Amino acid sequence: MTFGGTSGAPGVVVVTGVGRFLGANVAARLAADPRIDRVLGVDPAAPNPELADLLSDVELIRLDLDSLGGLLTDLDVDAVVHLALVTAPDGQQGGRAAMKEQNVIGTMQLLAACQRAPRLRRLVVRSSTAAYGVSFRDPAVFTEETEPREVPRGGFGRDILDIEGYVRGFRRRRPEVTATVLRFAPFIGYTADTTLTRYFAQPVVPTIFGRDPRLQFLHIDDALEVLHRAVAEEHPGTYNVAGPGVLSLSQAIRRAGRVAVPVLEPGLAGVAAIARTMGFGRYGLDQVDLFVHGRVVDTTRLEQEFGFTPRSTAAAFDDFVRAHHGGVVVTRDQLAAAEQLVLESIRQVRSTVRERS
Repeated sequence: MTFGGTSGAPGVVVVTGVGRFLGANVAARLAADPRIDRVLGVDPAAPNPELADLLSDVELIRLDLDSLGGLLTDLDVDAVVHLALVTAPDGQQGGRAAMKEQNVIGTMQLLAACQRAPRLRRLVVRSSTAAYGVSFRDPAVFTEETEPREVPRGGFGRDILDIEGYVRGFRRRRPEVTATVLRFAPFIGYTADTTLTRYFAQPVVPTIFGRDPRLQFLHIDDALEVLHRAVAEEHPGTYNVAGPGVLSLSQAIRRAGRVAVPVLEPGLAGVAAIARTMGFGRYGLDQVDLFVHGRVVDTTRLEQEFGFTPRSTAAAFDDFVRAHHGGVVVTRDQLAAAEQLVLESIRQVRSTVRERS
């Protein structure tokens, strides 16, 4: 396949979502690659100020995804990297409705623009292992061919299913374009700032009573490496991207030196409300279900096709712990609140047992 760049790499690349950490870092890495001639960073908003130096070699264009068609055609774009996804609703930014608009409608608009771009030969789309959903009937390990047993309850998981469906349609319409879908496990590491990392950074961590799910994480640096290779090399298909091995939730909490607070699943919404008032972030059904059932994926296809193995789940998590060690101290008030949550969970369990007997 011929590109404007050298060594089979694309000459002109568009990266969406450069206003945030992942998109900015991917665009910067691609701009530093001598095989690639030009990198255009697209985002409707200006990047965070702390990302400005990182993007010094990236051409920034403030543009909505529905206006992307002319850009792809006029600049003879060879490759598109779609990273402009929202993983959790933000009440200050329109909540779940705005999240779906960005993820689902935005991806539809981007793919429509890609379909009209005659020079386009490579498309890389960020996806998630949330595509598999979670249920009691799930297999121990998901491969790329595993179909979800149930539709995910969380909005992000449902969005991912829609996004991947649109990419399959695009592949049928433009079979000459190499389309790569990367199903990422939850990001973690010293630089990651996500709902999950904020969860483990809390001094008091709510868990589901009687559940100890198996979890996989992906170091953010390894995610950047896989994205870079997906653009600079040719890897058609869908790939699970996760750190080998697993950690149980209890192991992760112990490694982080935190205090676990077990609660019944119906009571987790109340615990999340208390956590928000204590400054510990927000939770959604995607996270709740993950902490009930867990999720483990097979990464053989990635390792064979990309020739790359991410660092293990345990190593990625330990890097996060080292970066946050000593950053949060459990205060007397927080411990008192944790004790009250534990007592409340015990009362709930006893009440449930009495009702069933």
